[in-house]
Amino acid sequence: MTLEPITPELARRIVVRDEHDGDHWHPEYPFADELVPLRMLSGQDAADAVFTLYMIREEGLAVGGFGFFGPPDESGTVEFGYGLIPSARGRGLATDAVTEGLRIAAAAGARRAIADTDLDNAPSIRVLEKSGLVETHRSADKVFFAREL
Repeated sequence: MTLEPITPELARRIVVRDEHDGDHWHPEYPFADELVPLRMLSGQDAADAVFTLYMIREEGLAVGGFGFFGPPDESGTVEFGYGLIPSARGRGLATDAVTEGLRIAAAAGARRAIADTDLDNAPSIRVLEKSGLVETHRSADKVFFAREL
């Protein structure tokens, strides 16, 4: 599993599915939930070199995304999200992607990471827990997690 940073230009191509030689995107990539952040990135002139969106690749094939919601805030906290196409789930890729993403964030100076997931999304809860995050609180439909980096 590797994480590949996505530039605004690449995000534009992904959104319209303009695949070039060497892109190697799975036919299901991008999945619907990833289109919103990709569209937001595609509208930017430039992206943060670290706290951006990343393509999750398995053996060179794009199968999902990992992304930061921006650079760390004044306390050093960074928020992130992730997802995989259905056929890539259940093999530890999401946990590997979160672990690598948090390593990248820590190396760039982030001190804390937060994420949330739907209360009924048991696989995502397991990914966050396996990645060292701990539950901080719940709302009616979300579970919130944090981890010191």
